Amino acid sequence: MDITINHGTDYGYSAPVSYALQKVRLRPLASQVQRVAEWQIEIAGGRIETSYRDHHGNHVDLVSLDPGGQGLRLRAHGTVETLDGSGVFGRHDGVAPLWYYRQQTPLTRPGAAIRALPAVAPEPAGQLDSLHALSAAILQALPYATGTTGADTGAEAALQGTSGVCQDHAQIFVSAARLSGLPARYVSGYLLVNDQTEQEATHAWAEVHVEGLGWVGFDVSNGVSPDEKYARIATGRDARDAAPVAGLRMGSAEESLVVSLQVQQ
Repeated sequence: MDITINHGTDYGYSAPVSYALQKVRLRPLASQVQRVAEWQIEIAGGRIETSYRDHHGNHVDLVSLDPGGQGLRLRAHGTVETLDGSGVFGRHDGVAPLWYYRQQTPLTRPGAAIRALPAVAPEPAGQLDSLHALSAAILQALPYATGTTGADTGAEAALQGTSGVCQDHAQIFVSAARLSGLPARYVSGYLLVNDQTEQEATHAWAEVHVEGLGWVGFDVSNGVSPDEKYARIATGRDARDAAPVAGLRMGSAEESLVVSLQVQQ
């Protein structure tokens, strides 16, 4: 399936800013489940200082704001050809070892609420069924709704609330899977939704490494495993590792952010 994406991110500042730097993960990479037909990143008000692959294998662009600027626009657009792997991404590669993905982070550190979720079966033969059961239990405990959590909300705090979004669901799932000793990671990307070209944000799901299969994906928010409607951007141990855009600035200027996103076939 060909998925066409147009993703705009506009930063505005109330006063001239002497220095600002954004870490941008907005370049999808070729993999077992997708091919990048075309992709471009256009920048207004700044420039790419350098690019590199991080230890998760993500492509990262470091984008600086023009000195004294009051606005930065990032526009990523192109077409990704996706394949349906029935939720299976496959073998692990990259420089980060599997044991690294068994480690909790400040955003995934479990508390009583996550520890009360169903455990994952210890044997590989039963793990897929129990992982799907875990996904269903998370969605039942934390229905999907926007506006109750933020970008810095940890998994335990989110689960103790009344509702959450895909970031919360993915981080809770990752935390619970690690409690059962399994490598788990967070995935950011795009989801093609029928009859909904305009979207408010990128999507997120989780992957667990299952013996004999490799990385297997679980979209808790939608109760499915990723198929050809999903395009990947980045992976990491939590949402912070895989954030499409994150950065810092010097000065006391107030910052505004406007995101526009269209995903269509």
